[in-house]
Amino acid sequence: MTKPLWAPWRLDYIQQAGEDDRCVFCAEVEGALADEESLVVRRGARAIALLNKFPYASGHLMVAPHRHVGELGELAPEEAAEVHELTVEALAALRAVYAPDAFNVGWNLGAVAGGSISGHLHEHVVPRWSGDTNFMPVLADVKVMPEHLRETRDKLRAAWP
Repeated sequence: MTKPLWAPWRLDYIQQAGEDDRCVFCAEVEGALADEESLVVRRGARAIALLNKFPYASGHLMVAPHRHVGELGELAPEEAAEVHELTVEALAALRAVYAPDAFNVGWNLGAVAGGSISGHLHEHVVPRWSGDTNFMPVLADVKVMPEHLRETRDKLRAAWP
């Protein structure tokens, strides 16, 4: 017998798809989202760290400059330094909360490289665990996330160095 896999947070995305073409990073920087809806874990003077709404793994963070720029070379030295600093702090917070075995950290620069929001550059910080791949993505094209994004956000906010 087939059992349902519940993902109730997906309904918000489905209902809003195509309604708002704003840059999610700019909206978060501007504080356009209510605190309960915001996925920002840490706000810096020039950059933010926030959860990925459609993560590869639990705790998947992104670090983005406040300014809407699409190329690494467009970052001012102070912005690049803060993006790096928040990335290092993200690693520490993720280690403290989830104790991953390793991390993927990187940039998707341009749409062809996998950047779904290529106009506002951002760095991905993805925690990884030994054996974290399973049959669900392979056989069912489904990712199983064991924790709601808001709970992950709150834990990482509390653990941020």
